[in-house]
Amino acid sequence: MPPIEKHVEISKARTGKEYREVHEWLDGDADKKAQKHNITKMYEYAKMFEDKWGKEAAEEYIQHIHDDLKGKFGHLQEDLEKALKETLQYFGVK
Repeated sequence: MPPIEKHVEISKARTGKEYREVHEWLDGDADKKAQKHNITKMYEYAKMFEDKWGKEAAEEYIQHIHDDLKGKFGHLQEDLEKALKETLQYFGVK
């Protein structure tokens, strides 16, 4: 998952604004990071950001979660594909 600075850079490129507050809220406190990335609370947290900083901030919160999910599952997929290839090679399948 990207560090805060990478999320800020992505937001700036996409919107022209950093939305640093959003990214720091999500990733700033390691003890609460998993709780703040809980996708069952997306509606609640998106509403909170929209109320504080507008609709675009809520969209950047959702995009942050999307980017993290994509990164997390991307690594899993790469690891699975590598393990599958190695297993097939072990058993002589090309």
